[in-house]
Amino acid sequence: MSQVIAIEYPDYLANSMRMNEEEFEREIKVSALVKLFEIGKVSSGTAAKVLQISRVAFLELLANYKVSFLEHNDLSKDLENA
Repeated sequence: MSQVIAIEYPDYLANSMRMNEEEFEREIKVSALVKLFEIGKVSSGTAAKVLQISRVAFLELLANYKVSFLEHNDLSKDLENA
């Protein structure tokens, strides 16, 4: 089962980022999961599963957001969930 979160935003926001609607929605989803990982709310395994990518791909994706998985406070918990 999955849930949907609706976020209202002006048309120009996606346009200002030179993204179409689909790309912008993906960016919002990815950035939210990266931030949740960064603050310790979700593991890299959980974030990867939600994004339907491998855990390694998620860890590589963190570099695009300047987030280090090595600085994650509970790396052992994260590894257990992988």
